[in-house]
Amino acid sequence: MQTSIIYELRKPKQVEPGKTYPALFLMHGMGSNEQDLLSLTGGLENSCYIFSIRGHLTQPPGYAFFTIEGFGRPHRSVFDDAVKRITNFIDYACDKYPIDRSQLYLLGFSQGAILSMTLGLTLGDHIKGIVALSGYIPEFVKNEYSIQSVKQLSIFISHGEFDQVLPFEWGKANDEYFKQLGANVAFHAYPEGHTVSQQNYQDFMQWLHHELGNKEE
Repeated sequence: MQTSIIYELRKPKQVEPGKTYPALFLMHGMGSNEQDLLSLTGGLENSCYIFSIRGHLTQPPGYAFFTIEGFGRPHRSVFDDAVKRITNFIDYACDKYPIDRSQLYLLGFSQGAILSMTLGLTLGDHIKGIVALSGYIPEFVKNEYSIQSVKQLSIFISHGEFDQVLPFEWGKANDEYFKQLGANVAFHAYPEGHTVSQQNYQDFMQWLHHELGNKEE
C-alpha cells in the first residue's frame, strides 16, 4: 500500500519489537504546513507515533486540505476528496507501522479541526480521541454523510471567544452536536482569537496525556 501524502513522523526512540503503539494524526490550518503543529506535541513521541500531514493543495505561504466557496462552506467535491485521502492515509500508516488500531487520535487546528471532527463522524468508534481546535462541522457532513456511532469517542473541543475567522458560536455548536450523539466531550472556551493560547495548549496536552495513560501527567 502506497500514499501520495507528504508527512512528518515522530516516534519513540526505542521501539519495542512486537509492541504496537497509539497513533496521533496532526492536520494543520489553511496556509500552513506539516511542521506547524509538531511544536505543540513535544514529548508525546515518547509514547506514540505522531504523523503530521501536509495538505495536498498549494495555499501560499503553505498548503491546504480543501478550498471554500463561502463562509463555512467548503467546496464539496474537494472536501470529499480530502476526507478520502486522509482516511486512506490512516489505513496506510496502520499497515506500515506498529500501530494499535484501537488507539487512534486526531488533532487539528482550523481546517485540520474541521477534518478531524468529520473523520470522527465517518470513522466512528475506529477513532479513540480527537483534539479539535477552532473548527466547525460543515452542514453537508451532518445532513448527507454516513454518520457512525461516536459513543466510544472522547473529544476535546476548544474555541476562542473572540475568533475573528470562525465564530465562537460554531465551537459551541460542535460541543452540542457531539454531546447529542453521545460522545464524551470536553469543551473549553478561551478569551482569544483564531489561535491556540498557552492555556489552550496546556489543557489539551493534559487531556492527551490522560487519554494515552501517561504516568507523568
